[in-house]
Amino acid sequence: MPLTDPDRLFPVEPRTRGLSRALYESVAGLPIISPHGHCDPRWFAEDARFPNPAELFVIPDHYVFRMLVSQGVPMTDLGVPRVDGGETGRDPRRIWRLFAENVHLFRGTPSAMWLDHSFEHIFGLDEPLSAQTADMYYDHIDAKLAEPGFRPRALFDRFGIEVLATTESALDDLRWHRMIAESDWSGRVVTTYRPDAVVDPDFEGFAANVDALGELTGEDTRTWHGYLAAHRARRAFFRDHGATATDHGHPTARTEDLSQADAAALFAKVMSGALTPDEADAFRGQMLTEMARMSLDDGMTLQIHAGSRRNHSAQVMARHGRDKGFDIPGRTDYVEALRPLLGAVGMEPGLRIILFTLDETVYSRELAPLAGAYPALRLGPPWWFFDSFEGITRFREATTETCGFYNTAGFNDDTRAFCSIPARHDVARRSDCAYLATLVATGRLREEAAFEVAQDLTYRLAKEAYGL
Repeated sequence: MPLTDPDRLFPVEPRTRGLSRALYESVAGLPIISPHGHCDPRWFAEDARFPNPAELFVIPDHYVFRMLVSQGVPMTDLGVPRVDGGETGRDPRRIWRLFAENVHLFRGTPSAMWLDHSFEHIFGLDEPLSAQTADMYYDHIDAKLAEPGFRPRALFDRFGIEVLATTESALDDLRWHRMIAESDWSGRVVTTYRPDAVVDPDFEGFAANVDALGELTGEDTRTWHGYLAAHRARRAFFRDHGATATDHGHPTARTEDLSQADAAALFAKVMSGALTPDEADAFRGQMLTEMARMSLDDGMTLQIHAGSRRNHSAQVMARHGRDKGFDIPGRTDYVEALRPLLGAVGMEPGLRIILFTLDETVYSRELAPLAGAYPALRLGPPWWFFDSFEGITRFREATTETCGFYNTAGFNDDTRAFCSIPARHDVARRSDCAYLATLVATGRLREEAAFEVAQDLTYRLAKEAYGL
């Protein structure tokens, strides 16, 4: 028996289900545009085999290990590295068995659907994963990973990925992207400029990071003018390695539009370390506006994802570091917070600012009206905690009536788990097609238009929003 229902996520009413299926079949084979994610470019540079099933499905995927941790499974038992290099699980088969014994925890979650899609459609498995099938699964997947067709580049081509964007720190040397470019492989993997380490005064080692930015660029980053010049230089370096976008993960959506004299004075306080939390937030906000102005010059898309209360567990942060499943959504204001930035550049039709949120309550009240008015704004898709059938449906229902489809930016998978990319895009395509079929069935959209919109949501809007 297959692990996945061929009509999954489609409505149960026969007419609407049939139209959903037809819409989906019209887009199922389109190339994947993956404009925002966290895959490791080293995979594609070296094209070495993935080491084992645990390192492919469990250890890098915080969707997976955070669920297990929530039920009392220690991260160290799951092989998640420690920042101090201390002891952690090293036996991949034991990690896999622990995962399989607890796979029931994912019932009803999007992770379960992504995993089953990967197991069936990538590795050809048709029996559910369980404690009883754990070793069979492990041996089967491990044997497949030894085959040339399961190397990173081969899977990239097999998945139908047209372009995949990774995300690197402003201080990264981009060696793996350079190696990819110098290879004879035709796959397109581009980088994204992520300057949080040199923009956020609360980032660990901030002052030293800013000094390192100066060393990389030859600019005096202890001055406001030199600091901005260094960002321009690094953006150009990233563009030379394929980047078309920048990415900014701030705790709030606050923006500022200070005079250059006031901005320079604030920067001096930031570099002195003698600043208040409000001043740190003001500086982050000023830098969003500065980055938007730079985007007017170099054409890079600006991505803002605000509202994550990052590294909520001090214990996990101290032991395992950042990005270990303990970033929690929080309430976020956009209307007033974005006013300074939008006053400066929001009416620029050539600029693309993509807004993401972890606060679903603002979709209809704030984000859709903003995107439905300002030419520079586009809404990013539901993601992170909401990249599910339910989350995608809520997003469409809350935003379409105000900003339509064409002020949104398609879909992105935002993943560190490579094999989940086709699964996540499949869920998005099915969810959108189900929504479009419902609009047709209720007389709100012509059928021929629904087929056009399905193509746009799946492919064209992401390419346009990211300049790909």
